[in-house]
Amino acid sequence: MAPGSGGSGTGGREEAAPDGARGRDFLSRDAAAGTSDSEDCLVIMARATIYVGYTVPQLLRGAQSRIFPSDSALGVLRRSAFCYCTGSSTIKSKRKMDHLERTANNFRQEVIAQAKVCGITNESETVKRLRLAIANKDFTFKAGQWVDFFIPGVSVVGGFSICSSPSLLKREGILELAVKYTVHPPAHWIHTECTLDSEVALRVGDLHGYQEGKGNRHKLGTVKLYYSAKTTSELLFKKNILGLMKAFPGKITCCFHVTQQRSQICEELQPHVTEGRISEKDLEKHVSNDTSWYICGPPPMIESISKLLANIGVPRNCVFFEKWW
Repeated sequence: MAPGSGGSGTGGREEAAPDGARGRDFLSRDAAAGTSDSEDCLVIMARATIYVGYTVPQLLRGAQSRIFPSDSALGVLRRSAFCYCTGSSTIKSKRKMDHLERTANNFRQEVIAQAKVCGITNESETVKRLRLAIANKDFTFKAGQWVDFFIPGVSVVGGFSICSSPSLLKREGILELAVKYTVHPPAHWIHTECTLDSEVALRVGDLHGYQEGKGNRHKLGTVKLYYSAKTTSELLFKKNILGLMKAFPGKITCCFHVTQQRSQICEELQPHVTEGRISEKDLEKHVSNDTSWYICGPPPMIESISKLLANIGVPRNCVFFEKWW
């Protein structure tokens, strides 16, 4: 899952695993707006059966006027989505499409919910975690989905992966995002202008949607996570991952890779850290007929790992990724 301010890409296999699969196997991506840092990436292997559901895309039907004035991001959404849906796919433009254009044909929930920022923490030097309080009980999501992020006074709409669990929203009415700094307006606003009690609006989206109940038949086997970043400080949620490894010994394991580490690695992480990029040698020992592969990262990294997996004999229908930014 991570990062995103855009939409579906081209090339390779692009699938969305169902709720059961993603809730357990597909750990949250580094959610960033338009990030192109090829160091930040995840490769996950899971022995599993995958079910994929498709839903007719739905566009925005309305919003709360007190959050968004008439010449607002919502008006921009309707216009940009319409242009994207009706334009010819053969037309090429040097202008980079924004999040709403790229995802205009993707599933959206009907509900647009007001949210208030109730917490801001630094996950790393470049990533902030937002805690958002949502009072609307009709607002729900499934593991692996993203939100359209509407900011009053900012015409560009962001798209960020959700890094908290559905159960946190159900228990406490809280949703969390991890957003990497970029100059893209929504991410830039989060890092430079967003404060406690700032109000935004959210709408849940997904590449293909879900078929209810399909995820319940997903059987979890063992999960091996390869997680790469420049330094250990950029390995987000590493404490959570170490906690999962302790909670499920033999079921969940992780190898952290760092490519530009200069400082000493802490004692807790040392047994799990390898210097250098994720390599063919790392992955080839996991090739089998009942292994599924999940890739999360910027497009160049996804393309590189996909080719690597093809070279070591992994069938294309066993490789899953998203390129939606």
